[in-house]
Amino acid sequence: MSLVSAGVCLLGVTVVTAFCADWLVASIEETAERYHIPKAFIGLILLPIVANAAEHVTSVWMAMKDKMELTIAICVGSSIQIAAFVVPLLVIIGWITHHDLTLFFADFETIVLFVSVLLVNFLIQDGKSNYMEGLMLVTLYLVIALAFWVS
Repeated sequence: MSLVSAGVCLLGVTVVTAFCADWLVASIEETAERYHIPKAFIGLILLPIVANAAEHVTSVWMAMKDKMELTIAICVGSSIQIAAFVVPLLVIIGWITHHDLTLFFADFETIVLFVSVLLVNFLIQDGKSNYMEGLMLVTLYLVIALAFWVS
């Protein structure tokens, strides 16, 4: 595949993805009302799972090949990219397009973010993992999901 055809394919897939993302976001309100799911749960739990499905598959695949360092790098790198680049970029885009978007988070969300970062940082310091550490992270995720479900 030539560079030009690859660029055209990338552009086409990007346009299709943008339309799918727009459709997905537009359907959140109706889905939340129909199935009685809190919007915060959809936005903070379900959408990230769907949006990052390719990264999740890659991480699991690398973990099955016993490439744990790469697996951890994929997961942590994705989180850092969202926190350090995407969110501030969205604030700037919101400013340019005159949509209010700030980096203000409520106390509950700030505490959840802090506890998550603290636990992940503590568990990956040694560069190794085992089933107990994975269980701790999955349990934390389920507790956070449950908290956003009832909030």
